Amino acid sequence: MVLRVVCVALAVLAAGAEGADVYPSKPIRFVVAFPPGGGTDLVARTVAPRLAERLAQQVVVDNRPGAGGNLGTEIVAKSAPDGYTMLMGSVGPLAINASLFARMPFDPLKDLAPVTLAASTPNVLVVHPSLPVTTVRELIALARARPGAINFASSGQGTPAQLAGELFNSMAGVKMVHVPYKGAAPALADLLGGQVQVMFSTMPPALPHVTAGRLRALAVASLRRSPAAPELPTLDETALPGFEATTWHGVMVPAGTPSAIVAKLHDDIVAVLRTPEIAERLSSQGAEAIGNTPEEFASYIRRETAKWAKVVRESGAKLE
Repeated sequence: MVLRVVCVALAVLAAGAEGADVYPSKPIRFVVAFPPGGGTDLVARTVAPRLAERLAQQVVVDNRPGAGGNLGTEIVAKSAPDGYTMLMGSVGPLAINASLFARMPFDPLKDLAPVTLAASTPNVLVVHPSLPVTTVRELIALARARPGAINFASSGQGTPAQLAGELFNSMAGVKMVHVPYKGAAPALADLLGGQVQVMFSTMPPALPHVTAGRLRALAVASLRRSPAAPELPTLDETALPGFEATTWHGVMVPAGTPSAIVAKLHDDIVAVLRTPEIAERLSSQGAEAIGNTPEEFASYIRRETAKWAKVVRESGAKLE
């Protein structure tokens, strides 16, 4: 009788140990540090359903906006490293904010572990048609001839749109004046109205106005031409070698998450990104599916952090 009890107990323990190795065994929380409808949210909601199918578990998108993306990113950084909380991170909180904010509630390089760079959305350099330029070189020449006379709009102080403009100022040796707005929509509205002359905009809201002739597109800010507008050259090829100012989105988990779980999430997410339907859906939103390794993504974050730290320092941009 005693032997039977011992055998049953051992069997239960063995079953428990085997069950502990099965991942995932419950729904996964997919935190987005920005409001619904934005670029980061769209990428997460495009990936989540297909990822849920592969994992045979729910992947629940949880929007936690605030503090330029720091609020939601902090939630993930301080979550249990068990694979049940993920972040669809972005360039702001992962590579820019550490230079902008006097205090950061987390260290993106120490408190989070990269899984994969999911997608990249190139900004497009657009101008009001009243500005007498049709190329990047002409814009640079005009800005040099009229220092301080040309304004560029952004979605707010310290945003990627502002820093793209500041990077342009630095690399081109010009001084366009930054005009911050409370969001991309009012910035684009004033650009359309001619109150400002230049803007680095994400592609989906800008391209319809370019097609209609209400704005003029000069170039995209990625190192490669965008499939969404292949006729547009890059700033890199036209005038400013090495210029890159993209809005990118990547999956992170809390530091200390077991490597086997990171590897599984990586493999499944990359498989989703390489599905033609998903790649096409992201492309229709102006984004390009990426799907690199955790090591490649970590290296990319370090490069982006160093690049934007220099731009922030030279521009004097700061946020509290």
